[in-house]
Amino acid sequence: MAKGYWIARVDIRDPERYKDYVTAATPAFEKYGATFLARGGQFHRLEGAARTRNVVIEFPSLQAAVDCYNSPEYQIAAAIRQEVADAEMVVVEGV
Repeated sequence: MAKGYWIARVDIRDPERYKDYVTAATPAFEKYGATFLARGGQFHRLEGAARTRNVVIEFPSLQAAVDCYNSPEYQIAAAIRQEVADAEMVVVEGV
């Protein structure tokens, strides 16, 4: 079965409150078997607009990735993130 991946590009407006998002999101990530492959760190913009933070999260399957995002646990965290950061997120299926 192919794995699923969240790819997120984020501009954090309030770094202190963003920590609250990370704390709130952790139970959902644990429940759905998330593994962080990239979280912040250095990057090089090659084309198009860039955001200040890039995140890649691996899940056991595409369905697990979608279920995590839609879970009540993550939606609590997402509400916090939406107040303190601007983000673009997609879920993709691995090969």
